This record gives sequence, C-alpha cells and structure tokens, in this order.
Amino acid sequence: MFWYGRGAGGWGLFAMTMSMVVFWALIITFGVLLYRSLVRPVRDSGGFGARPPDASPERLLAERFARGEIDEDEYRRRLSVLRDDRGGGPGAGPRRAG
Repeated sequence: MFWYGRGAGGWGLFAMTMSMVVFWALIITFGVLLYRSLVRPVRDSGGFGARPPDASPERLLAERFARGEIDEDEYRRRLSVLRDDRGGGPGAGPRRAG
C-alpha cells in the first residue's frame, strides 16, 4: 500500500523542498519581470526610425559631435556643407569640388 515504506526519506524531503523553492523563485521572478515591463516608461531604442520627427540634420550632426563620433574639423566641414546646400533643393545634385 505504501510505495516508500516508511516515507519519502531524507533525499526525498530535500528534493521536494528544493523543487518548491525553485518553483516559487520562478513565479516571483516572472511576476517582477512582468511588472517591470508594464510599468517602465518606453525609452528610445536608438535604432532605425527612432529619430524624433523634429530632428534637423544640423541637430543630428551636433549630437554626433557631442557623443564624440566625429571630431571638430569633421563637424565644421559637414555643418558648412549642410548650410551651403540648404537652398539647392532636391534637384540640385552633388556639389563639385574646385
């Protein structure tokens, strides 16, 4: 009638205790992660298409300079190109050197 004789024994009690600890740890972890994903405000991921709609090319260039992606000479050169080409329009084409 009893499969284990006199009970589960030491290792059986240990295994049941550890499985309950792991079970509740997983439930609590899942709950915390779910709560954090629902409550946390959505941040800009920085990927493609994450640019705000009012970001001008000059502002994007200034942000790249501020992050250290380009140096001052590169920043000034690109800024002058942006300001010179403003009146060209979409059909102006590339600028020629010299």
